[in-house]
Amino acid sequence: MFKTPSHIPRYLLRPWELFRSYSRENFRADVTTGITVAVILLPQAIAFAMIAELPAEMGLYTAVIGAIVAALWGSSHHLQTGPTTAISILVFSSLLGAADPGTPEFYISAGMLAVMAGIFQVAMGFARMGFLVNFVSHSVVVGFASGAGVLIAAKQIPSLMGVSFSANNLVEILQKVVLHLPELHLPTVLLGLGTIFLIVILRTVNERLPVSLIGMTAASLAVVFFGLDTLGTEVIGELPRTLPPIQSLPVFNLDLIADLSLGALAVGSIGLIQTSAVSKTIAAETGQRLDSNQEFVGQGLANIAVGIFSGYPCAGSFTRSAVLHKSGAKTGFAAIVSGAVVLLAMLFLAPLAAYLPHAALAGVLMVIAYRMINWAEIRRIWEGTRADAAIMVLTFFATLLLPLEFAVLLGIILSLAFYIRRTSMPRVKPVLPDSDFHHIERDSDRPDCPQLAIYEILGDLYFGAANHIEQTILEHFRENPGQKYLLLRMQNIQHCDFSGINALESIVKTYRAADGDVFLTRVQDPVKDLMNSTGFTKNLGEDHYLSKDKAIGYIFHKILDPAICIYECPVRAFRECQTLPKLEYPGEVPRLSEIPEGDDVPVIKPETLWQQMSEQEAPMVIDVREPREYLQSHIPGANLIPLTDFVQEFKTLPKDREIVLVCRAGRRSTRAAHMMRKAGYENVSVVDGGMASWESSDLLVAV
Repeated sequence: MFKTPSHIPRYLLRPWELFRSYSRENFRADVTTGITVAVILLPQAIAFAMIAELPAEMGLYTAVIGAIVAALWGSSHHLQTGPTTAISILVFSSLLGAADPGTPEFYISAGMLAVMAGIFQVAMGFARMGFLVNFVSHSVVVGFASGAGVLIAAKQIPSLMGVSFSANNLVEILQKVVLHLPELHLPTVLLGLGTIFLIVILRTVNERLPVSLIGMTAASLAVVFFGLDTLGTEVIGELPRTLPPIQSLPVFNLDLIADLSLGALAVGSIGLIQTSAVSKTIAAETGQRLDSNQEFVGQGLANIAVGIFSGYPCAGSFTRSAVLHKSGAKTGFAAIVSGAVVLLAMLFLAPLAAYLPHAALAGVLMVIAYRMINWAEIRRIWEGTRADAAIMVLTFFATLLLPLEFAVLLGIILSLAFYIRRTSMPRVKPVLPDSDFHHIERDSDRPDCPQLAIYEILGDLYFGAANHIEQTILEHFRENPGQKYLLLRMQNIQHCDFSGINALESIVKTYRAADGDVFLTRVQDPVKDLMNSTGFTKNLGEDHYLSKDKAIGYIFHKILDPAICIYECPVRAFRECQTLPKLEYPGEVPRLSEIPEGDDVPVIKPETLWQQMSEQEAPMVIDVREPREYLQSHIPGANLIPLTDFVQEFKTLPKDREIVLVCRAGRRSTRAAHMMRKAGYENVSVVDGGMASWESSDLLVAV
């Protein structure tokens, strides 16, 4: 019984766990699958090194070390790590500022770049930053892969033509191709095109054939049989038959580290994004639960190892990982086998590479480059959102025209910028009950309640979004000043910070300054805790937090002005509206908008009226509400004269006595008072705030 060492960090114990839990039943499937993948990996390792303009053996060293180390310390059962097309072209671009291609310094810098990228990836894993890959848009990966595919294909044109020149971007490559057309080497061109044709034909016959290996083998045989190497066709030459040697890296060369730092960040970032995308895609089919942080550590250690053992940066390969999965691999041991088989082939079959032509490798890479362009995914993104399409297009052209490390970082920055923009501008949607009053629906084409606005906030209320939410709600209030009451549905707000609290306080202050109010429903517990600790709840009032089922009923019966509902509002927005009578004011009753500015009616505070009612010459209190409202509660001793009857009956009231009018909130009583004053009644006032104010003052009511 093996025990896990407790003094070693968990992320470094992955090999221990892998071998401790390994089942012998999986051995045969893993070995068979590993050999199958090695057949694909061997020619790819040589071809991809050519993309980075590195020696073929560096690609093989990377294939061996990367596959073994990443499988030992990674999380996925089916991830195959090694040289990849996108990383290879990014490596070449990153190295140009540090050394000239073809020099020993260039090769050493490639190893240094791998170590630096690996350290970055390991640090990300130990810091548990695996979730960050979720913030990079899929459109960035598609745009970069498509641009890289075009660049890789363009970079193979010189080898396919049998000429030699160097160029840094697509425009420069195309210019030099035109200049070197007179130097075209026909046997080389025919060999390269023949390799492409053979690969395409074989792939249509059987997708599972190792077409790259077959194409390269056929080209090598053509070189031997027709003596093309003596006619000027360039060949790889014999590979060294040695184990991956340890490279002496200039780890204290600060100038080199500075030159490579941006490239290392780009290589490390794209490597993690590419690897995460591959492993998650396959895990979605297998059902395996992945540990992104463990995978970061595995990729980082693999890059550090390949840098030390004379390789260059690596990442997870979708093609080879898919073969591992489809061929029946059970565990990461299959990827280990693939690396070991490539090592054996390198030791015993290296002399056979002596006749492998550059043109054949160029043909293989052109086919691979074309397959990097995912036309179906490009079409889906293009037909999707504008933001995703913009990110993809900008990343694509940046890849073609800018240094690749800048293109990658630009894509990542754009992705994060669009994410921040989306989260900082959450939708603030007006909602209404549906026609059956069972559910709340957004984007309803039915008219709103003229007194109550109901809004749903679809996003978090944090510092980045607080201003947008506040401005959206207050803009609506300015456009609809009659909607003095606001109900905010907050079930979608999982996070709120102090900026969000400030925004809510501003909204409440604005509504209350207009004699309105704000109510909340479905507030999540973490948000409510913050509201309590910051004093917002005390300011708002605990009774302003309403249950989702009773919120509208409470506001309708306790807050809204029934006069507006009955006399002014043709809308039946809520269930509670359905039984209300819809009446018209008699023509003599002035609308509030018709009352001259400055012609204010005197108001009396509820407490003052209560004191006067105990005096001998108490005012006459007239309630102008509807009978059903009066029966629910009224001021003791108040007489009921509904506003519809008031037009005819008020003329019977005495002009020599103080008369106080009251309604629900003051709208109807103010109208009635203006009508009386116009008829010569001078000693008339209204209860300030109506019955709502009377009840909130805890004064006696009659029922």
